Amino acid sequence: MSGIYLHIPFCKQACHYCDFHFSTSLKKKDELLAALCQELVLRKDEIAETVETIYFGGGTPSLLSSEDLRFLISEIYRNYKISDNPEITLEANPDDLSENLILQLSKSPINRLSIGVQSFFEEDLKLMNRAHNAHEALKSIELAKKYFENISIDLIYGIPKMSEKRWRKNLEIALSLGIPHLSCYALTVEPKTALEKFIKKGIVAPVNDAMAKKHYEILRTETKQAGYENYEFSNFGKPGYHSRNNTAYWEGKPYLGIGPSAHSYNGKIRSWNVANNSKYIRSIEAGELPSEWEILSAKDKFNEYIMTGLRTQKGISAQKILNDFGENFYNYFMEQVEIQIKKGLLVFENGFFKVSENGKFLSDGIASDLFLIHLEE
Repeated sequence: MSGIYLHIPFCKQACHYCDFHFSTSLKKKDELLAALCQELVLRKDEIAETVETIYFGGGTPSLLSSEDLRFLISEIYRNYKISDNPEITLEANPDDLSENLILQLSKSPINRLSIGVQSFFEEDLKLMNRAHNAHEALKSIELAKKYFENISIDLIYGIPKMSEKRWRKNLEIALSLGIPHLSCYALTVEPKTALEKFIKKGIVAPVNDAMAKKHYEILRTETKQAGYENYEFSNFGKPGYHSRNNTAYWEGKPYLGIGPSAHSYNGKIRSWNVANNSKYIRSIEAGELPSEWEILSAKDKFNEYIMTGLRTQKGISAQKILNDFGENFYNYFMEQVEIQIKKGLLVFENGFFKVSENGKFLSDGIASDLFLIHLEE
């Protein structure tokens, strides 16, 4: 299987923590949509497999009309082989989700909504400079449930001054709504963001890693009790509602990224488009792909497998490492995992190495310790 990701680079306003590519001006929206369609045509020979997931990310894809989205989906169907039952996800902000828009989306091929709630508390939303308020967050979910079954919401924990009590209340509200999928992320301070500047100036308190770790422990406990499966570090789904797009990404399957700043991967080569709307449009109009690329070495592929595999419920297969990378990589890996097992951070179950309960919040750090830096390939 393979997937197509479309980056819609428009937002109403800039969230203080965000470092994704976007513009708050929609002046070039029509030109951008035309360029997205043209890129789909230019790259239609890059995917031989059947496309099973289509994902509209951003930015804020819900700023587009249902007609815009239908047009883009029709172009995908016209140029690519699509499975009989694809997962088609739209990221949406609560303030965009009027009942009329949700109704129109439900009549389109889109069958999954990912709603960027982030928090049900006003103080958190204001700190992050979100465009919606707590009332809109709740209302959008209730409306969405009338027309969609497959719904995910995003929540952020580790927010400065967010107490354990407030985080528990966020989860209590989310779980009470019966949403089948949650994506929950620790707030990170990205370089050159407004949040970083506010923290440096003392306007906002620094992020507390110990508190974020406690929030994550609460998250795992509460979601498990509610019947959710933590199938990837940040993703929690009821049985049958694991995101096929997310799962494919963490399993290293190929995907095509369309739009400015979008990344693509075919198993051997990773490429990325220019993160500039005007340059992207000009290049596509000239029939040229505005992208850079790199050929991944065996070491790169090994390290990616370690990073993605350790974040998943399944874990890492030593046999796969031996088969795909050879004895040198396998021997190195086995030496390193032994160290992590002795520390109590990894366990071996059913042929796979997995992060232990004690190591859950440390999975990225454990992965970096397993990364291969120097080795004859």
